[in-house]
Amino acid sequence: MLLARNLFEDIRAERLTPRDVLELCAVAIAEQEADVHAFAALDLDRARTAAEAPGLARTPLAGLPVGIKDVIDTADLPTAYGTEAFAGNQPRTDAAVVRQVKRAGGIIPGKTVTTELAFLRPSITKNPRRLTHTPGGSSAGSAAAVAAGMLPLALGTQTGGSVLRPASFCGVTGYKPTFRLIPTVGMKVFSWHLDTIGLFGARVADVAYGAAAITGRDLDLADADIGPARFAVVRTARAHLADAASHAALDSAIAALSKAGADVREIALPEEIEAADAIHPVIQDYEGWHALADEYDNGLLSPLLRGHLEAAAAITPDAYDEARRTAKRARQRLGDLFADCDALLTFAAPGEAPEGFATTGSAMFNRLWTLMGTPCVSVPGLLGPSDLPVGVQVVGRFGRDRRTLAAAAFLERALAAR
Repeated sequence: MLLARNLFEDIRAERLTPRDVLELCAVAIAEQEADVHAFAALDLDRARTAAEAPGLARTPLAGLPVGIKDVIDTADLPTAYGTEAFAGNQPRTDAAVVRQVKRAGGIIPGKTVTTELAFLRPSITKNPRRLTHTPGGSSAGSAAAVAAGMLPLALGTQTGGSVLRPASFCGVTGYKPTFRLIPTVGMKVFSWHLDTIGLFGARVADVAYGAAAITGRDLDLADADIGPARFAVVRTARAHLADAASHAALDSAIAALSKAGADVREIALPEEIEAADAIHPVIQDYEGWHALADEYDNGLLSPLLRGHLEAAAAITPDAYDEARRTAKRARQRLGDLFADCDALLTFAAPGEAPEGFATTGSAMFNRLWTLMGTPCVSVPGLLGPSDLPVGVQVVGRFGRDRRTLAAAAFLERALAAR
C-alpha cells in the first residue's frame, strides 16, 4: 500500500514529485483495476496535468492523489451515485469536501465505486486481498483502491458501517470522524442525521494526516507523543453475532495493548446506550424515504432499494421523533463512559469478508457508533483463519478526534509489536 504521510514527506524533501506519486498510482491501476474494479470514473491525463501545477509540493496535501466516492459531486468527473439511472450525470459544482481537497493541493484521479445510492445492493468491486470475496460496502471502491495500492488516500461515507466495515474487510485503516467534522454539502444524502464523510489510508498516521490536511484541524500525529492509552472493551449485546475470527481479533488486540502497557478493562454498555442500537434503522429509513423521494417517485431505484423504502414509508413521524429522543439520551449517557478511558475497543465487523458478492456484510457493530456521532477508527493488522484481514474498532468521545486517532495509533503499534 502507498503510505500517504511518508509520500508527503518525500515530496516536501524533493525526493519525489507529485507527478512521481501519481505515476505510482497509475502503475498499480494498470496492473489491478481490471480485476478489482475500484473506479467508477478515471481521468489520469487530467490528473497528470494537475500534478504539474507550480507550488503544489508546498500545499498541505502536496499533490497527493485522493479518490472520491461516487456519491460526492465532482465538477471535473461524472457522478453516477452507483446507479445506472444517473449514468453520465455531470455536476456543475464540486461538493464542499472536494473543494477542500483541491484547496489543500490534492489531485483527484477518479471516482471510486459505491453501491447504489450508498445502500445495500453489492457493487462490481472485488476485494484486493482475495478477489472472490466482497470488499464490503457502500464505500467499496475507496477501500479497495487503497488496499490495492492504487491510491494513498480515498474518501468514503458512512450511514451504518460503510467506512469501518470495508476497511476491516480490505485490511486498511478507516476513519469515521465526529459527525459534521467534514461537510456533507454536495453529497447525495441518504440520512441527514447519520451520513458522515470519512477517510481510508494504509495506516492510522495516514488518515490522521489526510484529515488534518483537508480540514485544517490539528489531527496530524507526526509529532504526537503516542503514549499508553486507557481502553474500555465493549463487546455489546450483539457479541454472539461476531464469529470466532472477530472474537479472536479483539482478544489479540486486548493482549497486545496490555503487553504494551495500556490500561485495558471490560465494561458493559448502559441500557440507555444499548437501546439506541435498535432505533438506528428507524432514523436511517425514515430519512431515506424522504431523501430519495424523487428517485422513488420517478422509478429510478432497484427493486431492492425500492422495496426497502416502501417498508420505510410505514414509519410514522411520532416513531421517528421518539427514536431521535432515544438517541439523544444515549449520547448523553455515552459521554459518561469516557471519564475513565480514552477510547472504547470493540468489533469492527462480524468477521472476515464474506465469500461471494451476494452481500456487502453487516453493519451491526458500527451503526450504534454512527448514530452516536462519535469518531471511530478501524485498525488493521490482524488476520482471520482464512488469512483475510479482520480489523478492530476504536471508538472515541464526540469531538475528541485527535485523542481517538492517537489511541488507534497506539493500538496499531501494539499489534505490530506482537
